[in-house]
Amino acid sequence: MMVQEKTTDFKSLEKEIYGFVHMLGRELMRNALEKWDRELHRTRDQSVYRDKGLRPTVSKTLMGEVEYSRHVYIYRDEADRNCTIYLLDKAMGRSKYGFLSEALMERIAATICDSPYRATAEAISELSGQTLSHMAVWNAVQAMGKHIGQREEADAELARQEKGRGELESKVLFEEQDGVWISLQGKDRKENGKSKEMKVSIAYNGAEKTGKKRYTLTDKVACANFENAKAFHRRKEGVIAAKYNTDEIEHRILNGDGALWIKRSAEDENAYYQLSQFHRNQAVIKVVKDKEARKTIFKLLYGKQIGDALLCIDTLANSAEDEEESEALRGLYEYFSNNMDGLIPYHRRGLKLPEPPPGKVYRRCGAMESNIFTIIGNRMKGKRRNWSIAGGDNMARLLCLRTTGRLHEASKCFASVIGERYTKEVIAELSAAGIGPRVGTGYNGFTMADVPTLLPWLKDMAKLRPLSELRF
Repeated sequence: MMVQEKTTDFKSLEKEIYGFVHMLGRELMRNALEKWDRELHRTRDQSVYRDKGLRPTVSKTLMGEVEYSRHVYIYRDEADRNCTIYLLDKAMGRSKYGFLSEALMERIAATICDSPYRATAEAISELSGQTLSHMAVWNAVQAMGKHIGQREEADAELARQEKGRGELESKVLFEEQDGVWISLQGKDRKENGKSKEMKVSIAYNGAEKTGKKRYTLTDKVACANFENAKAFHRRKEGVIAAKYNTDEIEHRILNGDGALWIKRSAEDENAYYQLSQFHRNQAVIKVVKDKEARKTIFKLLYGKQIGDALLCIDTLANSAEDEEESEALRGLYEYFSNNMDGLIPYHRRGLKLPEPPPGKVYRRCGAMESNIFTIIGNRMKGKRRNWSIAGGDNMARLLCLRTTGRLHEASKCFASVIGERYTKEVIAELSAAGIGPRVGTGYNGFTMADVPTLLPWLKDMAKLRPLSELRF
C-alpha cells in the first residue's frame, strides 16, 4: 500500500526558497552596515561628534528593504550652530535622491525603457519582494534624468571651450538628425499645444557587417530633447565631444530632412550636408502623380542634374490643371530649391575621404528613421502616452543611453560605497572554507527573522548548520 505524501507545487517551492535567500542576503547586508557604523562610532573624534543614539533607516535593494540602525551625531558648524550628521551615510556617500541602491536603480532604468511607470513598479516589486510605488519609480527616473542632463550640460561647456573629454579618434564622423512629435500633458499642453517636436541626433564613425545584408553602426552616440535649435546643437556637440576627440575629425557628414535647425549644424567648414534620400524620394513619390514624370525626375537627380530636375518640377506645376496638385508641385520645387546643396548624397560628390578603419565601412546615411523608432517612438509615442516637457526630456536621456549601450551610467547618482573590510566579511560568511558551525553571538537573524510559512524546516537548517552546508 502506497502512502500518499502531502505535496506542494514546484512554483510555490521556488518562490519560497527565492524569498528565503533574499532574507539571508538582507541580514548579511544589515550586519555589514551596522559593523561599519560601530567602527565609525568607536574611531570618531569625540570632541567634535557627540553621540545622540541610534536611528533606524532602510535601504531599498534588489533583495528587498534592508532595515538597519546607525548612530546620529551632533556637531557645531562654521557658524557655531548645532547640526546633525550620520557618519555612516557620509562614509557611504549616500545619494541625496533617496535610499535606493545603485543595482536597484539599474534595474528600474532597464525596465522603464520598455514599460510604463506602473508596470515597472509592479515588475520590480515582484522581483525584489518589496512594495515599490509607481511614484517612487517616477521620482527615481526624474533623478536619473536630471543627473544625465547635468552631465550633458557640463560636457557641452567643455565642448564650447574645445576641452572635450572624448578620446576616440576618427577622421570621419557621420551625423543624422530628425524630429519626432510627442504628445504633451498638463500645463505644457496648454502652453505649447497638443504636441511638441523632440529633436533627435545620432553620430557614429562607420558600420560593421554583422550579417549577410546587415550592418550595425559603430561607436554610436545619441541625444534627444525638446530644447530649441541653439540649445540642442550645443548639447549634442557636448555628447559627441564626450566620446570623440573632435580635434581629429576631418570630415563630418550630416544627413537630415531639410529642417532649418538641422542645416544649421552644417555651418562648420568641414561639414557636408545632404538631404535625406528617404525624405527626398518620399517627397517626389507623394507629389508627382505621373509615373513617367516621376521616373524622369529621379533619373535627373541620380544624374546630378539638379537644375534640370527643378525645371521639370516647375514645368509640371505650370501645366497641372488641378490647383491642389499645382500647389503641391510648387511646394516640392521650393523644398528642393531650399536644399539644392544637399540633393546630391555625399558618396556621389567625389569627396576624398580617408580609408575606414579595419573591419568598418562607410555606409550611405539613412539610419535615422529606424533610430527615431527604436530610441524614441517605440517608448514615447502611441497608446495615449502624454508627457511633460521635463519628464519627456528625462525619459529621452535614458533611452539614448540604452540604445548606445551606456544605460548603467544613469544610476551613478545613486552610487554608494562600503568599506572593503566589511564586504570581505560578507564574502567570508558565504564561503564554504571560512564559515564555522556558528557565526557570531547574540542576535542571529537566521533564527529570529520570519521564514516562509510553507518551509519552516529552512529556519532549522539555518540555525543548526552553516550556510556552506545548506542544500536546497
